[in-house]
Amino acid sequence: MAGMISRLWQVFNPPKVEKRGDALKFGILGAASVGLIGPAKSHSEVIVQAVAARDRKKAEAYAKSHGIPDVKDTYRDILDDPEIDCVFIPLVNSLHYEWAARSIRAGKHVLLEKPSVSNAAEAEMLFNMPELSEPNGPVILEAFHTRFYPSWVLFRSLINPADVAHVSTFSVIPWWGTNKNDIHFNYSLSGGSIMAMGTYNLAALRLLFDAEPEECLSCDVNAYTDGVHNKCDYEFKAKFRFPNGGTGDAHTTMQGPTVWKPSFATVTCKDTIVPDDTLPASQEKVLSRELTLHGFIHGAFWHRIDVKESFEIRSEDTGKPIKKWVENKSYKAYTFKEAGGEFADLPGEVYWMSFRHQLEQFVNRVKGRKTQNWVTPADSIAQMKMIDMAYEKSGLGLRPTSTYK
Repeated sequence: MAGMISRLWQVFNPPKVEKRGDALKFGILGAASVGLIGPAKSHSEVIVQAVAARDRKKAEAYAKSHGIPDVKDTYRDILDDPEIDCVFIPLVNSLHYEWAARSIRAGKHVLLEKPSVSNAAEAEMLFNMPELSEPNGPVILEAFHTRFYPSWVLFRSLINPADVAHVSTFSVIPWWGTNKNDIHFNYSLSGGSIMAMGTYNLAALRLLFDAEPEECLSCDVNAYTDGVHNKCDYEFKAKFRFPNGGTGDAHTTMQGPTVWKPSFATVTCKDTIVPDDTLPASQEKVLSRELTLHGFIHGAFWHRIDVKESFEIRSEDTGKPIKKWVENKSYKAYTFKEAGGEFADLPGEVYWMSFRHQLEQFVNRVKGRKTQNWVTPADSIAQMKMIDMAYEKSGLGLRPTSTYK
């Protein structure tokens, strides 16, 4: 218990480290998110140098609260500052495309909050910008922080995508955690539960099947129908078919029950025959596997991987069961050393959140060093195509495309 309390304390109060002379200087567009502030404290090569917001007083208060040296009058002022190397964009979804494109054209590296843009058309335009393919050109990363966490990497290593028959995912925000006037429920700002929490679910499906969905079979939504909230879903349940014949379910609600429960992803594998030389030729051993990652969105707070393996000895001729038993295992991985495998030597501390692991890889890519984990432009485009699939099937339609060129 003492170890857990100590870890959680450091999660929210990471130690500050001395900054190197060649540290990357970040500018933040908007004064709402803290997804960069905490992780930057424990990274010697990151300095949060400046912030800008539509309301300068809000930016000043944000800078004072988080120890940010410079406050700019406009987003453009950050892009025009030659001292700024990287831009973090946690703005409302509808502004992601415009300000990411502007940042790239200004020669800045971009850490872009997910979902990267409002729809697949914007994703195609953004991630195919010619500047991104130039030698030593800007780096862009969709900030899918969950994908950088050790428990997620371990979970995927336990699964052979070809064997996956079904995946079920769930994520939630309790009713008291949001209200109707939040940006999540403003259509013109590209709001909706699929865009907000649901994008985590859809990414999990794509990664666990290691493939793109062929079809969205269904997408049932609960959505607002009035004013700026019109066509904004606050809950959805979608089903997708994947190339190996498997199906994946995604369920998100942003009006969840009072008592919060962690997100989860459950994988049901196809039955497989297990070779066993101790059995007579007339019998076979069959394995059924079910694996669940609890808390896949914020693993540093709490997570657990449960593996249930159900064995059956049966007659090859009749298929009649002869013997059955179940073996259960559980894993946790707060560091890559605990996760093991090919990433076992990656740096990390038990208190590092997924955002901190993500920042480590982003800095490595900008500095020209090897990155062991990444979200590619093609990956981000495919992610938005899946979101579009769901919205088209729901009948709500795609989120609006920016007029910025």
